[in-house]
Amino acid sequence: MITTNTDFQKQILQGIPSELPVKKAYPKNGNPAPKRKDILSVEEKKLAIRNALRYFPKKWHYELAVEFAEELKTFGRIYMHRFKPNYELLARPIEAYPAKSQQAAGIMLMIQNNLNPAVAQHPDELITYGGNGAVFQNWAQYVVTMQYLATMTDEQTLHLYSGHPMGLFPSSKEAPRVVVTNGMMVPNYSKQDDWEKFNALGVTQYGQMTAGSFMYIGPQGIVHGTTITVMNAFRKILETTENSAGKIFLTSGLGGMSGAQPKAGNIAGCITVCAEVNAKAATKRHEQGWVDVLIDNLNELVIRVKQAQKNNEIISIAFIGNIVDVWERFDVENIYIHVGSDQTSLHNPWSGGYYPVGLTFEESNDLIRNNPEQFKKHVQESLVRQADAINNHAAKGTYFFDYGNAFLLEASRAGAAIFAENKIDFKYPSYVQDILGPMCFDYGFGPFRWVCTSGKSEDLDKTDAIAMEILTEIMENSPKEIQLQMQDNITWIKNAKANKLVVGSQARILYADAEGRAKIAEAFNNAIANGKIGAVVLGRDHHDVSGTDSPYRETSNIYDGSKFTADMAIHNVIGDSFRGATWVSIHNGGGVGWGEVINGGFGMLLDGTKDADRRLKSMLFYDVNNGIARRSWARNDEALFAIKREMKRRPDLKVTLPNIVEDSILKDLF
Repeated sequence: MITTNTDFQKQILQGIPSELPVKKAYPKNGNPAPKRKDILSVEEKKLAIRNALRYFPKKWHYELAVEFAEELKTFGRIYMHRFKPNYELLARPIEAYPAKSQQAAGIMLMIQNNLNPAVAQHPDELITYGGNGAVFQNWAQYVVTMQYLATMTDEQTLHLYSGHPMGLFPSSKEAPRVVVTNGMMVPNYSKQDDWEKFNALGVTQYGQMTAGSFMYIGPQGIVHGTTITVMNAFRKILETTENSAGKIFLTSGLGGMSGAQPKAGNIAGCITVCAEVNAKAATKRHEQGWVDVLIDNLNELVIRVKQAQKNNEIISIAFIGNIVDVWERFDVENIYIHVGSDQTSLHNPWSGGYYPVGLTFEESNDLIRNNPEQFKKHVQESLVRQADAINNHAAKGTYFFDYGNAFLLEASRAGAAIFAENKIDFKYPSYVQDILGPMCFDYGFGPFRWVCTSGKSEDLDKTDAIAMEILTEIMENSPKEIQLQMQDNITWIKNAKANKLVVGSQARILYADAEGRAKIAEAFNNAIANGKIGAVVLGRDHHDVSGTDSPYRETSNIYDGSKFTADMAIHNVIGDSFRGATWVSIHNGGGVGWGEVINGGFGMLLDGTKDADRRLKSMLFYDVNNGIARRSWARNDEALFAIKREMKRRPDLKVTLPNIVEDSILKDLF
């Protein structure tokens, strides 16, 4: 598909077209989203059609009503595929966008990156990753939003309600250009079937984390965190004289987020075996170079893994099949698994997030649509079998951790034997409890990321060099407590280009604390001002120090009882909004499931101005330290160290610190 830049700009500016576009056929060789549950009553289906037709003139209603009813019947959702633009969806250089506001142009770039077929999991359904992590609910929302962004000024703010562009409102240059909310339900309406119902009605959506907040940069975004996690998982179980070569990391999932696992395993230096039931997803990762070998036969897998063990290989293997079969067969074959996890989308267990053993991919998709109760039964039986197999391996010494995807949560609900002796806690830790929480988040280290809006690889090279120089300088005076984190990230950024991590936009991620983020951003802004690089968009994953309240993942190492509260995420998005963010977002759901988490994100455009310099210093400092303050109040030792250090670094920061209570005081009270 070839369009001139003039045609592209005209299509952006027109919004809903003046003439009804020709109906489009769905791509035959695409990767469609799972068919959703048929959950609406007849009257509710009529309401869904009525809601969808609001975007279009009355003269089109009869024709579109029939078409949208067919979409609802076929897919369980109204995607309005007819209105998908004819131009190629990908992040263009920022100057290619028609815009009165450069900040708005940066947001348009990031939206299109999220929908790039090389990046997005189900691009025709506007889903970036996780099976249901949507940028918009339908194509009408996309085209109207892009038109608003193209015409807005720096004194207007666009408000998006779960993908719906409510409108441009007068604001100020200091305000965010866009405010995003996704899935913000009244609490009693955050069950899984509530999402199915209200999303089908077209009134809410699941924005995941970086999908609905326009900050996804392909699997690279999670490669770094996964690399750190896997690397430190091996550090926990190996002697200091050992390395991870020839040792197995067994997991599953090769989708939008989980697709990072084989690449991370290669960087961490182990044998990675990753099962994936969707052959298209596995093949896509292999074609992108994110996994070394594809195998679809279990016997062949056993032979190849034993060979890799014998030769102390560093290799990643994608098994096209079910992970339960692998856990069980490796148990029978007595193949020792050093580290195990799972990254299937169990936040979405009944709609394609997890595929049960014993059924083909196609059989499962048919049951999801036509017999959801039977499918749920198969899923829960499969989870019990998987947990039993994992328990067998753990008894042999396997270190298993929950990857924050609600595996242990859903396994417990299925009746699996995964509880500790107290019948309250899980017998396996989450990776945040054991690794990322105490080693990274409590110290303020998290997934800082940036995108070079020029689209030039040489700009990305220059930013890599700037970041490495800044980190090296900071490390010289860093306390011993964070030397390992600093060195891991210097090594990461030094090798990032060689690891071929870019998919879609020219983007990079590394873990940095408040000091590192601000100094790197300041150096970027100076380079932009001096004409060395083009404008840069800053952001982060929601999976970070401050942005997310998630009791089974990001805040699972909060032990004062507050891990079920969401004050931190709400304060974070509000605090970022008036400290200089270009856009902010807050979501219900993401990673561990609808109703299980509240998470927020931001984006910031650096344009080389003094105003950008002021904004980055104010916002990035708060964005990290809000979370460290909360974690220190929960009495986390590492966070107490970090917040005291930050108060020394910035005397205008004053944080309430806890007084530690001795256990003996409480011993005989009750």
